[in-house]
Amino acid sequence: MITHFTARSLLLLTEIAGLSLALPLSSAAGIVPRDREAATFARCEGAARITCVVDGDTFWYRGLKIRIADINAPELGHPSCAYEAQLAETATRRLTDLLNAGPFTLAVEGRETDRYGRALRVVLRGGRSLGEVLQREGLAEHWHGRRGDWCAA
Repeated sequence: MITHFTARSLLLLTEIAGLSLALPLSSAAGIVPRDREAATFARCEGAARITCVVDGDTFWYRGLKIRIADINAPELGHPSCAYEAQLAETATRRLTDLLNAGPFTLAVEGRETDRYGRALRVVLRGGRSLGEVLQREGLAEHWHGRRGDWCAA
C-alpha cells in the first residue's frame, strides 16, 4: 500500500524527471496530480494510428490504444440504428474537443488492459473525469461491464 508520503514523493520525482505517470486512482487518494499529458487529436484515418480519436470512448495516444475505462459510448463503426450512428458521430467530435482542450491525466482504475489489449484508463482533467462530461451531455453511459442499447428508445 502506498502512503500519502510515498505517493507525494512518487509524484514529485516523476514531475522533476519530466515523466508522466498513470497512477491508480486509489493510490493517490486526496492528491490531484498536475495534468501533464497533451497532444493535438484528430479523427483516426488509415492504418497509421499514433495520436487520434477512434470514437467516443476509444483513442490512440502516442501509439497506445486507450479505451476510456469509466464509460461506454455509441458505436461509430457498426451502429445498430441511425440514432446510434448520429450519437456516435457527436460523441466522437466531443471527445476530440475535450482531449484538445488542454492537458489531462491518464489514470488506471482496476485492470490495466481489456480483453482486446487496449489500455484501460480514466481520462482526468483537474481531477475530474472527461468520461463523466460525456455522460452528463448524454453522449456516453457509465460502463457497467457490458454495452447498453442506444436504439431501444
